[in-house]
Amino acid sequence: MSSSMSRSIQIDQHGGAEHMHLVQIAVGEPGPGEVRIRHHAVGLNYIDVYQRSGLYPMNLPVQLGMEAAGVIEAVGEGVTHLKVGDRAAYASQPPGAYCERRVMPAKCVCKLRDGISFETGAAMMLKGLTVQYLLKRTLPQGGLKAGDFILFHAAAGGVGLIACQWAKALGLQLIGTAGSDEKCALAKANGAAHVINYAKEDFLVRVKEITGGKGVKVVYDSVGKDTWDRSLDCLSPFGLMASFGNASGPVAPFAPGILGPKGSVYVTRQTLFSHISTRESTQEMADDLMDVVESGKVHIHIGQRYALEDVQQAHRDLEARNTTGCTILTL
Repeated sequence: MSSSMSRSIQIDQHGGAEHMHLVQIAVGEPGPGEVRIRHHAVGLNYIDVYQRSGLYPMNLPVQLGMEAAGVIEAVGEGVTHLKVGDRAAYASQPPGAYCERRVMPAKCVCKLRDGISFETGAAMMLKGLTVQYLLKRTLPQGGLKAGDFILFHAAAGGVGLIACQWAKALGLQLIGTAGSDEKCALAKANGAAHVINYAKEDFLVRVKEITGGKGVKVVYDSVGKDTWDRSLDCLSPFGLMASFGNASGPVAPFAPGILGPKGSVYVTRQTLFSHISTRESTQEMADDLMDVVESGKVHIHIGQRYALEDVQQAHRDLEARNTTGCTILTL
């Protein structure tokens, strides 16, 4: 088996950003159902922080990173949707995207259309596919239609800015929360119908004002502990609380009995990887994402770029909420 070397970011123990180290690893040939890809850009996501810190425990040592874009260098047996030289992008298990090249399962790797740059491809896959499954597949009873109110926390983040634009394209009235006036202005500029600075205002009070007391059909919440209780109270009867992250920490256990008096509301905990478990589903979602990006209705904002070797600082900035839009590593 031939192999080449790749600079990669690895952790040997869980903890702070200082535990991420640049290492050289040998990369061999792809096996059945695998491809080898050389990265041009790599995306950063909050799940990377969870995996590094140990909130999502990993078998160590492990290379981090869940999304990237680049060029296919080699294709294993049985892979028919990709060939050597194809531009490609992915959001995929297992981790390992923080590197120059890697061998990985091919099923979640999609062709990247020529009209979309590597940097945009790396920045949009995990966050864009997340918005796709939220707005198209994680729906309240009766679905969503133009004019409906939805509440989206962290609206100025990478996922949030995509959601603001996509929701507007769908005719939804997205109420976005963020922690500063600057971030609120950014969400508003990207299509949020209403914005709430939660550092200054009680978002529950404002949501009730905006909706004339009716509440929203669905809350999309990646914040977790700090927003959970009041988010449930923002829902209209039979509304849906869709949790998809824990940026402020995991939600405390709660009694299902509380959901009845709140209007017989629904609660779900979603993960992207349930939705992209098959090649067909991954491709269908990616096609929808690439369509909306190529149409110009959704622009992928890359707020920060770091060199691979500066990944520690990238994580510190992400955790300190000093980032807007998407963050990428350049190679």
